Amino acid sequence: MDNLNTSNSPVASRTTRRVMIDMLIALAPATVAAIVFFGLRAAVTIAVCVGSALLSEFLFNLLAKKEQTVGDLTAVVTGLLLALNLSTNVTIWQCLVGSVFAIVIVKCAFGGLGYNFANPAIAARVMLLIAFTDVAGGAMTSFTELESGATPLAILGGTEGTLPSMLDMLLGNRGGAIGETCAIALLIGGIYLVIRKVITWHIPVVYIGGVFLLSLAFGASITDAVYHVLGGGLILGAIFMATDPVTSPKKWLGKIIFALCCALITVLIRFYGSYPEGVSFAILIMNILCPYIDMIGAKKQKTEEVAE
Repeated sequence: MDNLNTSNSPVASRTTRRVMIDMLIALAPATVAAIVFFGLRAAVTIAVCVGSALLSEFLFNLLAKKEQTVGDLTAVVTGLLLALNLSTNVTIWQCLVGSVFAIVIVKCAFGGLGYNFANPAIAARVMLLIAFTDVAGGAMTSFTELESGATPLAILGGTEGTLPSMLDMLLGNRGGAIGETCAIALLIGGIYLVIRKVITWHIPVVYIGGVFLLSLAFGASITDAVYHVLGGGLILGAIFMATDPVTSPKKWLGKIIFALCCALITVLIRFYGSYPEGVSFAILIMNILCPYIDMIGAKKQKTEEVAE
């Protein structure tokens, strides 16, 4: 497939490979930050996820006698996004299982790029989180300690510990999944993608802003609401996965509805759920509902065209 199946999206006229290159460039600051803060374990996690994702796609296409698509770099991006969503406490075999699930089950089994029902990296992370929560010491829900003994969201949820400073939250000197801790690196990547017109501002801004405002509405202080924005995988998810052109709405109204719903589900899980984080579940749920949201956006556009 030479072009993404994304009619009316900002990337519709670009080759898949060019878009993936832009994604990799945008993810580079967060990847470097992950290795700086988490060291060799982060590098191994990234290498295993990316390598196994590429190999999975190559072998699937070979066995299914399909045209090889590894050259479009989508498997590289999927593997990297999955790795950045994982803790360094996750074992190598769990990384392998996650990558194979993302590529073979979520992507290739549904017909390849453009036909997957959900973002493969998000679906794989949720699968790992549900399947292996209590395996290998709870690796999917335990994180390497840096400044504090618990993640900021866990502390906000009642776990003992001291919240990192706002500066540490921005720079990434805290516990968490390897790619989610450095907010500045993620924002730099997001700005690059907007400038390159790979994504639009609607989903990231509305999603992040929605979590902030809803956190206030659910009783958080302004300071705690900021921690809810900077903590967990919100910025990583809002910029790099909720904006997936295949599994997110195409019209601006649909994007806003999609992002608001993601924000609401995220906050509900964080405040009332059994997990301190809700971004992955929120995006996965809204990926599934995306076709219905697209219908709303299409009807709205037709109404506006008739009115004109």
